[in-house]
Amino acid sequence: MAGHGVRNRIRRLRFDAGELTQQALAAKAGVTRQTIIAVESGKYCPSLELAFRIAAAFGVRVDEVFSYGPEAEKESES
Repeated sequence: MAGHGVRNRIRRLRFDAGELTQQALAAKAGVTRQTIIAVESGKYCPSLELAFRIAAAFGVRVDEVFSYGPEAEKESES
């Protein structure tokens, strides 16, 4: 995504959660695997409700999964 956008750490969190599959995360969040793929790859910006459900699936706060703005740009470069 170019410019300021929503970034996520879903892939890292899935790995840290014992290599949780996209399918397993989708089941926990109540969405399809295709939705998780789209969010994780940055092709789809989740609703606020979905963002909370994804965070809850990992047992973390929303801001530990998603970030927005210039800080997100810096995180994605490192």
